[in-house]
Amino acid sequence: MNRVPADTENAHSSSVESCPSLRDVHSINPTQLMARIESYEGREKKGISDVRRTFCLFVTFDLLFITLLWIIELNVKGGIETTLEKEVLHYDYSSSYFDIFLLAVFRFKVLILAYAMCRLRHWWAIAFTTAVTSAFLLAKVIISQLFSQGAFGYVLPIISFILAWIETWFLDFKVLPQEAEEENRFLIAQDASERAALLHPGVLSDGQFYSPPESVAGSDEDSEEKQDSEKPIV
Repeated sequence: MNRVPADTENAHSSSVESCPSLRDVHSINPTQLMARIESYEGREKKGISDVRRTFCLFVTFDLLFITLLWIIELNVKGGIETTLEKEVLHYDYSSSYFDIFLLAVFRFKVLILAYAMCRLRHWWAIAFTTAVTSAFLLAKVIISQLFSQGAFGYVLPIISFILAWIETWFLDFKVLPQEAEEENRFLIAQDASERAALLHPGVLSDGQFYSPPESVAGSDEDSEEKQDSEKPIV
């Protein structure tokens, strides 16, 4: 005797639980979804995301900043021409800063080629440049005699090391996760637009909305008045 009420209660509860999902599906606005998809497509047409562009600017800043510090170091030691000839033409690993400048050029070329031109979405390129930079600077600090040459013996290796690791952090924690999140949002919006197209096969335009003509409403009122007038008076 209690089976029928129990079954009806289960059916009612299942129908109530299914109502929110149906409501969510029917609440999809195709216009908003298409606008969102067009915005994502516009970003793809630009070729490079804003956060990746910021990363490339920081890589350029790395090269320019190391170059500026190296030029200052050349001036401090007694003139650019004399010191440049000594550090480049008569290169000495234990006392020259020219290799730190070349290390910055190496990072710039590899990272711009990988993440600006090839638009790589993996961390292996910056892992390679950071590993090479860290190993070279550690070896140079241990073997060379940079600390006996004044403040630049500390400044150039430390700043070069810090900038390389900031680039790694920025790419791994900002660029790649944000681009992956934007791509997932684009796929979700595209999937939702396809579902909305199935649920709403056509969106009415402004010209398709119409109201019934006024003459029809007026004719109904006239017919009622005629029927009232034709009734016999008692």
